[in-house]
Formats: sequence, structure tokens, C-alpha cells
Amino acid sequence: MTRAQWAAGSGLRSAIDAALIMAIGMGFGRFAFTAIYPHMVEEQVLSLRGGSLAASANYAGYLLGALLAVRARAHNAHRLCVWAMTGTAMCLAVLAVIDSMVLIVAIRGIAGVFSALAMVAASLWLLEHRQQLHHAPLLYAGVGIGIALSAELLALGTHLGLHSQGLWLLLGGVSLLIGLTAAPGLLTSGKLPAALPPDATQADSRIVRPLPLVAIYGLAGFGYIITATYLPLLITTALPGLDATHVWALFGLGAAPSCFLWHQVRQRLGVRHALAANLGVQALGVVLPVLAPSTLGYLLSALLVGGTFMGVVTIAMPAAQRVARQTGTNLIATMTLVYGVGQILGPIVANALFAASHSFNSSLLTAAAALVIAAALSLQVL
Repeated sequence: MTRAQWAAGSGLRSAIDAALIMAIGMGFGRFAFTAIYPHMVEEQVLSLRGGSLAASANYAGYLLGALLAVRARAHNAHRLCVWAMTGTAMCLAVLAVIDSMVLIVAIRGIAGVFSALAMVAASLWLLEHRQQLHHAPLLYAGVGIGIALSAELLALGTHLGLHSQGLWLLLGGVSLLIGLTAAPGLLTSGKLPAALPPDATQADSRIVRPLPLVAIYGLAGFGYIITATYLPLLITTALPGLDATHVWALFGLGAAPSCFLWHQVRQRLGVRHALAANLGVQALGVVLPVLAPSTLGYLLSALLVGGTFMGVVTIAMPAAQRVARQTGTNLIATMTLVYGVGQILGPIVANALFAASHSFNSSLLTAAAALVIAAALSLQVL
């Protein structure tokens, strides 16, 4: 085996391991709650208010995790990845044995911390420590894979008659198995790889302006989160004959390949125009349930938002890492922090608008407007 072949094989294995970290920390740890939430409400484990508190606690935990990750560095990111995977699996399992709203909210907050740590640590480990910027699409596709896999596991568990606590235990067990698959590659990567080839696939090497990039990323966090939090509940309420779990799986299935699509768009158009196109399509997906409150409208909304929200990450994070190399800062953690702020503000605004109008339409319109503003900023100031 030549040195180049070894480097390519090693890089691909690292990318797969990093994608598995994302699948656990984000797909299972963060987004599985969206699909289980309607079951918990139906079983009266959580009220609508309790679910909103649990979601807000998760976003607050994500914010705290991003703050903690600001000091993370590439050379020890592999250890942080292991902690994030282990912590997420434990949080999922604990939710199987508690029924107190206070404890559920607290555990969701802790899970949010581990989700942010997974996002930052996996990105630092693969993009900086392993020097695999060209594998960013596979890394972030892990989130969509985790969403789709967890959703279908939940559909299977529901078919088998499991209640919400049994569903949480199922997710905890599977996430532990996935983590055991990724752990060996992480634990043996304590030293920097020797002479990995530089990332020569980046057609758009222009360094973007960091402050506008951070602002756009925060607006993206605000813009997608209402759909990502309430879509299955909206479907269950508006179209009770439609299986919301499978629609949520479609959200994840759209996210996984979209990372490769938006990577190609960025290579062709550059960061500015790729972000603008992505955010414009995402805004359309967010507003579709308002414009077309039908089965087709909800399906297209799941596909369009699912097919763009991780695309933003795939476009923006490698650009942030290039800026970080020039400035010596952990811009990935900063962006994750601002994204967390957007995620917290989204449900707060949604709850306030719902209380005033008794409808999520105004919330979705507000989220779409934020995405349009972000798209305009991408073209004007980035």
C-alpha cells in the first residue's frame, strides 16, 4: 500500500468515525426528542408546556456545551468525542427510568451539553486534527443519518408496543453500540497523523469575514429550529392520519445526502452564494406548512428543511476552520455558541406567538423571515 493510499483509507475511516459521533450526539441525543415528544404528550408523561421546557433546556444545554468547548483544541478533541458519545447514551438511557417532569427537563439540558460537545469535538478532530476538510460532507451527514435511523427505530419500537420510556431505552442501547464502533479509531488517534495530504479540493479558498459568518449562522439556528422542534407535533395535530415518525425520518433522510449536494454547490458558487441559495430554499421549506397545510406541504417541508439545515453547517464550518487557522481562535465553538442562542430564542418566540394567535403560522413566518435576512446578509456583507 502506498503512502497516499494509506492516507486516503485512514482519512475515510476517520470521517466515518466522526459521522458516527454526529449521529449519536446530534441525531439521537438532540433530535430524537422531536419524534418521541408526541408520544410523551399522548401518554401524559409531559404536557405541552413541559415539552417546551424540555426543549428549551436542551437548547440551553447546547449553549452551555458550546461555552465549555471554546477551550477545546484539536489535539485532545478525540477524548472529548468519547465523552460526548458516552454522555449522550447515558442521558438517553436515564430517560427510560424517570417520569418526573423536572428530571426530564434536567436530563434534556445535560443532553444538550453533550450534543454541543459532539458537534465541536467531531469537527475539530476531523477537520483540524485529521486534516480532512474534504470529508466535511460525510461528517455532517452523520446528523441526518442519526435522525433517520432513530426515527425508524422509534417507528419499529412503537409497532412493537413500546411506550416512550421503552423507546428511550432502545435509543440508549443502540447509541451505545454505535459508540463502541467509533471508539477504537478515536482512542488510537492521540498523535497527529504523519504527512496527511493537504486539502486540495477546496475550490473556494477565499477567507470570509468572521463576524458576518457568525451572525448568519445564528440566524440559521433561529430559522430552522421551530420546524425541527414542532414538525411531528404539527403533523399529528393537523393530519392525524399521517404517520409523523416517518415524516421525521424523511427530514433526516433529506439531511444526509444534502451535505454532499451543498458541498458541491459551495465548490461551484463559493461560500457567499451557496449560503444564500441554501437559506432561501430553507425559508421556503419552513413556510410551506402555512402556504400548503396538506400532506404534500408537510412532506415537502420536511424534505426541504431537512435537505438544507445541515447544508448550512457543511458550507459554514469548513469556512470557519480556514478563518480559525489564520486567527488562532476556536471559531467553530463560537459559531456553535451563537447557533445555540438562535435555538433558544426560536421556541421562546414560537411560544409567545402561539399564545397570542393560537397557531404556529406566525412562528413559521417569523422563522422564514430570519432565514431570508440571513440569505441577504450572505450576499451583501460576507
